[in-house]
Amino acid sequence: MAAAATTTRPAVPLLKDELDIVIPTIRNLDFLEQWRPFFQAYHLIIVQDGDPSKTIKVPEGFDYELYNRNDINRILGPKASCISFKDSACRCFGYMVSKKKYVYTIDDDCFVAKDPSGKEINALEQHIRNLLSPSTPFFFNTLYDPYRDGADFVRGYPFSLREGVPTAVSHGLWLNIPDYDAPTQLVKPLERNTRFVDAIMTIPKGTLFPMCGMNLGFNRELIGPAMYFGLMGDGQPIGRYDDMWAGWCSKVICDHLGLGVKTGLPYIWHSKASNPFVNLKKEYKGIYWQEELIPFFQSATLPKECTTVQKCYIELAKQVKAKL
Repeated sequence: MAAAATTTRPAVPLLKDELDIVIPTIRNLDFLEQWRPFFQAYHLIIVQDGDPSKTIKVPEGFDYELYNRNDINRILGPKASCISFKDSACRCFGYMVSKKKYVYTIDDDCFVAKDPSGKEINALEQHIRNLLSPSTPFFFNTLYDPYRDGADFVRGYPFSLREGVPTAVSHGLWLNIPDYDAPTQLVKPLERNTRFVDAIMTIPKGTLFPMCGMNLGFNRELIGPAMYFGLMGDGQPIGRYDDMWAGWCSKVICDHLGLGVKTGLPYIWHSKASNPFVNLKKEYKGIYWQEELIPFFQSATLPKECTTVQKCYIELAKQVKAKL
């Protein structure tokens, strides 16, 4: 009698029905072909920026919905002006229309990176693992993330804090083109990031960080309303600080509500540096502005009555209006 053939069933993708992938774009999404093995099981929300009459092509076989500026105007009416135009901050419209618990957002010039062994990195899966494991913002573990395989809490780490707190944000990094501002791009035009650091860490409470939106996962239920990418782009005086704004607001609120932010793995391959002269024109006012912004966010405190992200954001908005 012949032996029965053994077949291994593919594992069900993590959070398949609980996560949306949000992509802002102005071009055909050929880059998705490289991500097909990792993204195809998930629902995509594509936010088309720029000319709404242009047709964006999406490769066959993906489950997606696509919104352009006409859709944004139709859905939001007089409030549509709160969504940036000609700026990747248009992606936060995708966060708004999503009904899922988690969001992963990626730029269309980001491709699958490889680890030092040559294996392709499933960035989405790593973000999900980050979001599903606790954070440790109140005490730094010198072995970085103690919840990873092969790591644990080091001697001297308080046992009362080892349970950790829920992770609201997973901030991934980039190989090849680093996320530099225009002055740094101009003085280091050929610099490339080739260092793969196999580490994840929780950003400590009270510490701000520059949040890049091109490789980012977050829990919408925990921090969604604070993930508003500031109004930049067409007709606005400052550009390229939209994700920074969301990062500073969300970190202040995470600190207040006892939530965690992780940074490090996963890496993606960032293929295209934007023009440093164009970037300088967009961000030069912001370079001055951030020197005022950072002390504001560093000193911002929220009253204990602010028990939800919505209440926290409204309170922060009042402080912005009064002090900035």
